[in-house]
Amino acid sequence: MTERRVAIVTGANGAIGVGICQGLAERNYEVVMVCRNAGRARQADGEIEKAVSGARLRIEIVDVSRKQEIAALAGRFAGRLDVLVNNAAVAPRRRTETPEGIETEFATNVLGYVWMMQAFEKALSAAAPARIVNVASYWAGDLDLDDLEFKRRDYNNDTAYRQSKQCNRMLTVAFARRWPPSQITVNACHPGDVHSTLSHALGYGGHESPEQGADTPVWLATDPSVAGVTGKYFAGRRQQACQFAKDEQAIARLLEICESW
Repeated sequence: MTERRVAIVTGANGAIGVGICQGLAERNYEVVMVCRNAGRARQADGEIEKAVSGARLRIEIVDVSRKQEIAALAGRFAGRLDVLVNNAAVAPRRRTETPEGIETEFATNVLGYVWMMQAFEKALSAAAPARIVNVASYWAGDLDLDDLEFKRRDYNNDTAYRQSKQCNRMLTVAFARRWPPSQITVNACHPGDVHSTLSHALGYGGHESPEQGADTPVWLATDPSVAGVTGKYFAGRRQQACQFAKDEQAIARLLEICESW
């Protein structure tokens, strides 16, 4: 019997997160649901179990804005990891900081991705060829490398969100260079437009179901047609040109900043 593949999904109890977990469970992956809220995690787990007969799910309560919690998760994680989907994102309407003093949106949406990729490199390598999918967005821009945490700029959650999604796309390029495609691939994508807690906080709605929103991330995580493809940006299952991938100096500086935490 073929060993069941394992996937980790962060932000697993959000609308798109549930869709991603369900899509992976339907493809016979064991899914580790990384969530911040235990109650919402249990609700999401129940929804997926009703939708997918025989789903194998495991809940891990982790705040990915905190590096030590990610390290603790990696420390208790045993075995191989075939897929890591970085999906967790927040957009608080007022500027807040983590207990470590990092602006919350940057810590969650950007550093959380970096710390997860760093922490699970060994487990991913053990499952080679493995895949990392960074859920980004077409709604990206406004990067200020001199003020990533809005200490000088007036904080606006939409501007901070756009910046974080630009960072996700740039860091995807940087991390893709670390491993040969035969070992670990790293790609970014725009998911579908789904009405969610996040979209509500940003002031816009959504017209797609969670399953539609999760379609491209799940496809990138599992489909044989993208095996060996790395460092790219996708939307609607199609590779898209990414203007941020061309700024080598900014990518290098952003990576250096992120790895200094």
